Amino acid sequence: MAFDFGLRQIGVAVGNCLLFTTQPLMVLRAREGQPQWDSVAGLLGEWRPDLLLVGEPLNMDGSSSDMAERAGRFARRLHGRFGLPIEMVDERLTSFAVKQEQRELGHRGDYHRQPVDSLAAELILQGWMAARQQD
Repeated sequence: MAFDFGLRQIGVAVGNCLLFTTQPLMVLRAREGQPQWDSVAGLLGEWRPDLLLVGEPLNMDGSSSDMAERAGRFARRLHGRFGLPIEMVDERLTSFAVKQEQRELGHRGDYHRQPVDSLAAELILQGWMAARQQD
């Protein structure tokens, strides 16, 4: 299960490493990066993931950012609450790529009404899976 961390919204996607399939799930509402943890618990109970991926929004030069620090805190809270292994995944440009793809498909770009965070989480997951396939 992958999370695209944000202060107001956290995108969620799931995948199957054996079948190399992914799908966006939903967007969790958050307040200052804190989701309703009961909603997260419900997702984890339903999907029973073996690993949680959290997108790490590094700066373009690879250095850490304030958002990367916050995403790391979110990942530590996930691990602390649910005890599942966590892996941080470089997510530079995933939201940008999803928005660009949506524009190319003719979508208007009202990302408040139709957030792309779950699609960005799916890209994070797909990138992670692709890297594991090459190993």
